[in-house]
Amino acid sequence: MTNLKHKLNHPIFHQISQVAEAAGLETYVIGGFVRDLLLGIPSKDMDFVVAGSGIEFAQKVGEHLGCRRNVVVYRNFGTAMLKYKGTELEFVGARKESYDRNSRQPIVEDGTLDDDQKRRDFTINALAISMNAKNFGELTDPFDGLKDLENKIIRTPLDPDITFSDDPLRMLRAVRFACRLGFKIEEKTEEALFRNRERLKIVSKERICEELNKIMATNKPSTGFIQLEKSGLLELILPQLCKLKGVEIKEGRGHKDNFFHTMQVLDNVAANSDNLWLRWSALFHDIAKPNVKKFINGTWTFHSHEFLGAKMIPGIFKELKLPLDAKMKFVQKMVGMHHRAIPISNNEITDSAVRRLMYDAGEDLDDLMILCEADITSKIEEKKAKFLQNYKEVRRKIKALEEKDFRRTWQPPIDGNYIMEVFEIPPSRLVGEIKDCIKDSILDGKIENSFEAAYELMIKKGAEHGISPKNKQ
Repeated sequence: MTNLKHKLNHPIFHQISQVAEAAGLETYVIGGFVRDLLLGIPSKDMDFVVAGSGIEFAQKVGEHLGCRRNVVVYRNFGTAMLKYKGTELEFVGARKESYDRNSRQPIVEDGTLDDDQKRRDFTINALAISMNAKNFGELTDPFDGLKDLENKIIRTPLDPDITFSDDPLRMLRAVRFACRLGFKIEEKTEEALFRNRERLKIVSKERICEELNKIMATNKPSTGFIQLEKSGLLELILPQLCKLKGVEIKEGRGHKDNFFHTMQVLDNVAANSDNLWLRWSALFHDIAKPNVKKFINGTWTFHSHEFLGAKMIPGIFKELKLPLDAKMKFVQKMVGMHHRAIPISNNEITDSAVRRLMYDAGEDLDDLMILCEADITSKIEEKKAKFLQNYKEVRRKIKALEEKDFRRTWQPPIDGNYIMEVFEIPPSRLVGEIKDCIKDSILDGKIENSFEAAYELMIKKGAEHGISPKNKQ
């Protein structure tokens, strides 16, 4: 038997061992904490399984530590949670589970440690370490989870078809753990993903979205989405993304595989930003390409895919149960603007063009530039280097203009309300024309970015339309 007491450095383990001895209950730390302990990954969440009532044991631990008031009980689930010195401890009684085919909610009965380990999703999550004095630190590993950790394998303890059919969310968890840990899904387990993919339909969109966000937050999220596509799960979750896959050839000319291009862009963004919603933007930046793809005069085109893509975002977010708030608006904005920097970088980089980019992107400009640079995936190194150098020059110009006369959060010094007040006119197209003229003149560098210059232009434009100020400056 493997003994890991030398790794149990946190003082809480000896405290719990004392409570277990006093109560005469077999107690184990189990699951993700043990897995991460063996992988050398810091963790502040600990799950304990007890051969008895997890709630009563948690209350005894709370009393022993002098913080029983901090014990939070979840009677519907038979669990209790205690936060102690920055560590979250969760307690549950050992149990066995059975499932109804139409629900992923199990029928729970009291059980043994063996029963509890059998109900776990993967062998690496079924590892348990004893807290009892007689064998403190001893590892219980009935499914060779330790060996799977060493070989970097994701495998189910029991028949994977049963494991995934009972709780289909485990299929997404398999992908997530493989992606997060850099592991490979064992062959039979991977085959079961494909066979049981339709079972995913009984899982709520909220739970699916939660797993997708966790995949998205990994260092290399593409591996998760590629595995989802390979297993047939992505077609059920995001069919729009699957439509990007493949290369069509006409007259000997093909376009790049936009699915794998998207995966590379996603990883490029992930390497430079932890912003979850910028990563979602990368995933969706080319989502509309299949809808606008055309072969014209021997060339493949995807004109206006960014604009259509931005329009598709609310529907996709609603379907996935992603938040329909400022986060969605941010993704829309990034998708709609991800091509904006290309014409600027390809041509002479003018102050006017950069001011407009700064104005339209606003405080999201840094994120937009990360996405634009991530979108450069050419295999021709010379071409790639040229684009990156051009974007570097755009960034230099942005910094220079910020220091000189322009800010990302800038708004024209005169707004529509002020125009209506000065001329004593109601809301109208003319008000919009004057306001846009002032804004465009400042962005194009025709007038100074000042109230005085804007006021003078407003009076001039009013005169051109036969109106004069009723209220003086």
